[in-house]
Amino acid sequence: MSDHRLEIEGYRIATDRAYHPDTHVWVERLAGGTVRLGLDPLGLETMGTLAQLALAAAGTVVERGEPFGTLEAEKFVGPLESPLSGSVVAVNDAVVDEPRFVHDDPLAAWLVELAPADLDAEASALVAGDDIAAWFAAKVADYRLKGVLAE
Repeated sequence: MSDHRLEIEGYRIATDRAYHPDTHVWVERLAGGTVRLGLDPLGLETMGTLAQLALAAAGTVVERGEPFGTLEAEKFVGPLESPLSGSVVAVNDAVVDEPRFVHDDPLAAWLVELAPADLDAEASALVAGDDIAAWFAAKVADYRLKGVLAE
């Protein structure tokens, strides 16, 4: 995975997955048609240190834009919105038990695996490929301008 990582404005991101531009949830395609969802490092920094994660159980059906879990952090308490519709097929119990693992390596610490209902139709709402670097750099600049991030 290391060849797919870039450093942009002091953040390490991966180019082998897609990102929801508003929620900072990443989507990594897996063999067999499932995807993993996780949080990108910029989204994590804006939320602050995670204190608690509660994730939907395997078998739960979620719609795009609906919660697949909730989190409690220093600066944010609320839902984790799914970037895709589908069924939860696995939950990463390690991050539920120890949310700090998400901060240790946000690009490896996945939250849930999802069997997407229609990945091809919903993928257009995600940022992927050559668009990732420009989108991410613009988000960092915007957050700094708004005072969400330190200079």
